[in-house]
Amino acid sequence: MWAIVSALIEGLVLGVIARLLIPGKQDVPLWLTMILGMIGAMIGNGVAHVFGVANTSGIDWWRHLFQLGAAIVVIATVAPLWAGRKQH
Repeated sequence: MWAIVSALIEGLVLGVIARLLIPGKQDVPLWLTMILGMIGAMIGNGVAHVFGVANTSGIDWWRHLFQLGAAIVVIATVAPLWAGRKQH
């Protein structure tokens, strides 16, 4: 149960930070921001594993940066699609 709660919290935090770093307004609801942040976290974890920095001693700064970068890309990609679906 704690794994689900922590994944939701991590996704929300990553998603909100990513939205703050992306220029302009992203017309994405908070629940979708959280899901996209979770997707970014999973992609970032995979990239960190590829580069061999997924588990380091101390804080995994590289892993967190990869997660945030992936969340930024995912939200920047999905936000225009989400906004465009309302116009049809």
